[in-house]
Amino acid sequence: MIRMVIGDPAPLFRCGLVAMLDQMSDFEVVAATDSAKDVVRAGLELRPDVALLDVDLLDMDGFAASDTLHDEVPECLSVLMTARSRPGDVRRAAAAHAQGLVLKDTSPDGLAAAIRKVARGQRVVDPDLAFTELSAAENPLTDREHEVLVLASEGKSADQIAETLLLAIGTVRNHLSRINRKIGARNRVHAIRIAEEAGWL
Repeated sequence: MIRMVIGDPAPLFRCGLVAMLDQMSDFEVVAATDSAKDVVRAGLELRPDVALLDVDLLDMDGFAASDTLHDEVPECLSVLMTARSRPGDVRRAAAAHAQGLVLKDTSPDGLAAAIRKVARGQRVVDPDLAFTELSAAENPLTDREHEVLVLASEGKSADQIAETLLLAIGTVRNHLSRINRKIGARNRVHAIRIAEEAGWL
């Protein structure tokens, strides 16, 4: 029996998953919620075998929830679900210690098979997601430029970025200008959007 916790922000989809999996003799859904914090709490209290998580949970994204489960309930393996194929998701899933990444339009049998494989210790990645990852543009940013852009994406000003990274304000502005030139961005906001869509953030 594979004991599961489900995290998905859409009530109809979440209830559908519970109903579908409960019909299968080798699955038991022990908790279902829209909250990443509740997923982690259920993991600690109920010790499920697998967590099936949408990447866009309400209070924390599914990647962060998977990473937290790995740290706090290492025996609970995570399968992440996403509604769209985005560059960078496979890397983010691996960094979050997820064992699986599937599209939400996967067939019921396909999803069940993926969960069973993960429960046996295998890794599962939807082929469409894998091809999206392979075809994604190479990140042209240096490690320092990436650090600067990450902080900019968090809403920090150039002064705050300089203070955080212990750099001169002029150096930060130079990094931001180089980032814009490298990726063809009009400004900082445009650069952040380009980087997010490419999976670099």
